[in-house]
Amino acid sequence: MPKTIAIVIFDHAEEMDFVGPWETLGAAAEKDPDWQVILVAETPDPVTCEKGMCVFPTHTYADIPTPDVIIVPGGDGAKEQLENPATVQWLQTAAPTCTWITSVCTGTFLLVGAGLTTGRRVTTHHWFLKELRDTTDANVVEGVRVLRDGNLVTAGGVTSGIEMSLWLVEQIWGAAHLDYVKGYIAYDTPPRTVMEV
Repeated sequence: MPKTIAIVIFDHAEEMDFVGPWETLGAAAEKDPDWQVILVAETPDPVTCEKGMCVFPTHTYADIPTPDVIIVPGGDGAKEQLENPATVQWLQTAAPTCTWITSVCTGTFLLVGAGLTTGRRVTTHHWFLKELRDTTDANVVEGVRVLRDGNLVTAGGVTSGIEMSLWLVEQIWGAAHLDYVKGYIAYDTPPRTVMEV
């Protein structure tokens, strides 16, 4: 079975938070049959996103118990999923074997709620930094676009998911693969440096 990058989707997920990583990492995985990028959700039913886009998951939580990489988008749905035991339990079960656990924007709230950030440094969208500080014992860092603490990577704003995904491409496949993907998606702006702690 190929190694799996599982992008979690749910009702009211912010579209760009997962579509940007899907396009970026999908372009990388197309060149390597040992990897796949999937959209995973609790059920196979269509998901209605924050701005109204309807998306069908490619897999359910039951299909993918141990992904290699998890990407959690933000949007109002990320906070709503804190009340969904299926999503929280899947994250808690899947995370220990992951090479990378990541979130985009307010997806960090869901990682916090699943107990995956205790004692670690995280970031989120700049509008929600104070709220995140008020709800977590993690160290919330402001003024950074993408933040890595061990295998936990959190990205600040909506489009930062693309930058985080380009960073992941280089970690997984190397610099030559990164150059290919940047050319394919026509991303010619140097991404901001990932802050590592």
